[in-house]
Amino acid sequence: MYVEKILVVDDEASTRRLMEQTLRKQGYEILTASNGDEGLKTVTDENPDIVLLDIQLPGMDGIEVLQKIREINKDIVVIMATAMDDLKVAVSAMRLGAYDYINKPFHIDNLILIVNKAMETSRLRREVATLKEERSRELGIEKIIGISSHIQGILSMVKKISASEASTVLIQGESGTGKELIAKALHYESSRRERPFMAINCSAVPENLLESELMGHEKGAFTDAKAMRKGLFEMADGGTVFLDEIGDMPLQMQTKLLRILEERTFRRVGGTKDITVDVRVISATNRDLAKGAGDGSFRKDLYYRLQVIPIYLKPLRERREDIIPLVRHFINYFNEKFRKNVKSISPAAEKLILEYSWPGNVRELKNVIERVMLLGDGDVFTAEHLPVEMTSKGQEGKEAFTFKLPPEGVSIEDVERDLLKQALDLTSYNQTKAAKKLNIGVDALRYRMKKFGFL
Repeated sequence: MYVEKILVVDDEASTRRLMEQTLRKQGYEILTASNGDEGLKTVTDENPDIVLLDIQLPGMDGIEVLQKIREINKDIVVIMATAMDDLKVAVSAMRLGAYDYINKPFHIDNLILIVNKAMETSRLRREVATLKEERSRELGIEKIIGISSHIQGILSMVKKISASEASTVLIQGESGTGKELIAKALHYESSRRERPFMAINCSAVPENLLESELMGHEKGAFTDAKAMRKGLFEMADGGTVFLDEIGDMPLQMQTKLLRILEERTFRRVGGTKDITVDVRVISATNRDLAKGAGDGSFRKDLYYRLQVIPIYLKPLRERREDIIPLVRHFINYFNEKFRKNVKSISPAAEKLILEYSWPGNVRELKNVIERVMLLGDGDVFTAEHLPVEMTSKGQEGKEAFTFKLPPEGVSIEDVERDLLKQALDLTSYNQTKAAKKLNIGVDALRYRMKKFGFL
């Protein structure tokens, strides 16, 4: 059981004794120190919840001790003890971060009231710190699952980048490989974790609104601008901005983004004042930006600025040793979510999972595990409820697809999905070539890829 600690720092033995006796009756553990140096050592060794600190101390005074406590742990609640003629000093101490002050000689009831209120504040701070720590664990490096040398290399890179002052990172890889997961790990493993992580999908916001979303706008900047609004860069000051699908960002906006990256300043839409921010910009795309820079669909200067530190995530089919660890991770996750008790994977299911090409990568794998966990019973993960494309003859390495309609009929959705998958596999996911094989346009192909989870 956690026992809350209070440190009393006072050079008067009688005062220390009275405070100790009074507060111990309230259920607190009491520590004492007679001077600033002794008090600071106790703060370092014991990490108390509250410090009752006398302003008039021999040697190092209470104000100096307060400043050093704030350097050691800014979450410790400090109450200053002061004589009536030191009120100005007490007010100065509160400006430096003290929680409250108590006059000497003090009334016992008043001491108890102030300490109990301060302890409530300390409890809230502990809860917030715990929540932040849990959030960092949920979104940090522990969430990146994999035993392959590729993933181990990514983990090593994430740790190095997080500890650095790198301001731009570019994450590339197919859809569903976990680019946003890497971006969050970079943020929550860094010193910026206390500040916001602001994400936006550049392909999901209309071109005429993207600038306002990123940079904000002034009141009256356009028809619907009824009030000033801060953009993502301003709200994320001190933290991280994640620009997903940056390959779809319009060229005009690319020019403005380059200025932000180079100068760390921008203006809200309709504004005249430069706003300076300190943000790390992490971009992600499933497109070939080098090719885009070559054909003019993406600015070369922005591409070179973004890829100062590039991270490439391989598709799941190129790191098959990570598949089963991921499967086990998702089984544990859905065990808790659905209150199941799946303990193992059947050999048949494991074989099918390992043989499948996973065009939708980790996202598709998670969706498949969720489906089987919802539909299945028992404590063994079986192949019974795996999707048809994993168990039918149309998949890679098995009998080729045939157009002969069986007497019992087929699902046209399954046929369409199977043909789409074959075209993508045959062309190594080159969308232009796959569209030609199916005699459809690239837009029609992308629509079907999204429809069936391949994009």
